[in-house]
Amino acid sequence: MATGQTIATQPLAFGSVALQRGHRGLWTDAWRRLVRNRLAVAALFFLIVVASIAFLAPYIHVIERYSPSATSRENQLGPVADHWFGTDQLGRDMWSRTLEGVRVSIQVGLGTQVVVLTLGLFFGVLAASGGRLTDNVVMRFTDIMFSFPDLLFVILLRQILIGRDIPFMTNTVVICLAIGLIGWTTIARLVRGQMLSLSQRDFVLAARALGSPRWRILVQHMLPNTLGPVIVAITFGIPTAIFLEASLSFLGLGVPAPVATLGSLVSEGYRVIQRNVWGVVFPAAAIAMLMLCFTFIGDGLRDALDPRTR
Repeated sequence: MATGQTIATQPLAFGSVALQRGHRGLWTDAWRRLVRNRLAVAALFFLIVVASIAFLAPYIHVIERYSPSATSRENQLGPVADHWFGTDQLGRDMWSRTLEGVRVSIQVGLGTQVVVLTLGLFFGVLAASGGRLTDNVVMRFTDIMFSFPDLLFVILLRQILIGRDIPFMTNTVVICLAIGLIGWTTIARLVRGQMLSLSQRDFVLAARALGSPRWRILVQHMLPNTLGPVIVAITFGIPTAIFLEASLSFLGLGVPAPVATLGSLVSEGYRVIQRNVWGVVFPAAAIAMLMLCFTFIGDGLRDALDPRTR
């Protein structure tokens, strides 16, 4: 009898655990899977440390002991005690200039994705919910923007906007806007495809049958279910923006001087690479580490938000 009672209570206990797991939700479950990804967690921790050092450096003398633009008669071509990354050909401290470049790269990477997310969501939702004519018009406009040469568009927009007296339009904002205006097409297509697929799902059809307003179905049922792939795409877009900004700065078309960027540091170091290889190694390594960190985080988010891995 005792054995029968034990067997009878086991399904209840299992159902209780299953019910508790069901209440956990997709985002909580995704977070738990993400923290189990050691590579993604290590990349996130390293990125937080590097970003904290870079953004706090101007306010803490122990971290940034020299101004990035200050010149001196010292010309240490390699790392020494006073200049951890050495100096460039003008005697400017490479450690401080590399930190300034990291700040600019992170600002451009994140700021660009704000523009990409805003435009991508707007045009993606408009195409998916605006009817067949609106869908055709928006997607043909998206195709035109997608086919336009990326680098040429960024250069043209930069030349038009930089130097103009426009409120809040700093040089970094101009670069973010220029890169973001060529990167939103992928997000728009992704959002449109996700929403068109969700529009035929049972829970959306049930909400329509119950008489829910169109905006409520869009906000409460469809948009939240598109966020997973969008978050992953945005995360992978950050290293792309960082590399594009570094490429523009290497060509002299990025954030103008006297601001030090990683791309401009590589360009300046390349001119004297025969005498000072460290001027290229440190900023190039900073670019690589930033891109790797965001890529590893994107991989972790993709695995965590994929329902097939649950």
